[in-house]
Amino acid sequence: MKTTQISHFNTDVDEFLGYDSFGFSYQIKNNVFSKIKEKEIFEYKNVSLGEISKVDFQNPLKLVLFYEDFNSVVLLDNQLNKMTEINFSLNNTPIVVSAIGMSTQNQLWIFNTLNQQIGLFDYLKNEYKTVSTPLTEAIKYCQTDFNTFYWIDKKNNFFSCDIFGKVTSLGKVADFDKFEVISPQQYIFSKANLLYFKDISKSNSDAVYEIEILKKSFDKFCYKDQILSIFTSKEITNYKIVIP
Repeated sequence: MKTTQISHFNTDVDEFLGYDSFGFSYQIKNNVFSKIKEKEIFEYKNVSLGEISKVDFQNPLKLVLFYEDFNSVVLLDNQLNKMTEINFSLNNTPIVVSAIGMSTQNQLWIFNTLNQQIGLFDYLKNEYKTVSTPLTEAIKYCQTDFNTFYWIDKKNNFFSCDIFGKVTSLGKVADFDKFEVISPQQYIFSKANLLYFKDISKSNSDAVYEIEILKKSFDKFCYKDQILSIFTSKEITNYKIVIP
């Protein structure tokens, strides 16, 4: 698959997280979370909760910061003001969270390691409900969107679970270093500093396409709205890519 480089710039962050639909970039440096667009800069830090484990900015008006060491999550508004802080250890139903993401209707996706089940947590009502049966294999990678919890287990089996608890097998994936679901049928993955695209809905669903990029090594990639961003510790390169 061919790509066209559209921008390249140097950066000085610990982790670049990606872009939202408004053109803001998100990054972490020295455990400070920031959101930047040209001269607009917003920052948030919470020393008491330790390291930031994960950030979900699918909804740019309600950002999710997960602090796994303290079993806690912080919800921020679009200017990175704290809206809510939740310590799951204080919940009526015991929850130990290892994966989290924004869902629909004031809910968060939760993977609860205590029962190995996927659940939904209503952060306005402080209510938790389990939606899946217990998973039999450990999770190797997971990703969420508003309606779906995707995961790959240690045997490289790929699954999805919807908000009603319906689990669907999406087949087996090749061994990977990094992975990103871009639609229910499509994903991009990297292995040994090469990038690949796969569409499991096509009749030739075994076909895997290598994505051409200039970088010989990279730390991370992300895809949004036909822009593929490649990150190293010092620079970011953005490519235009047309996903078939």
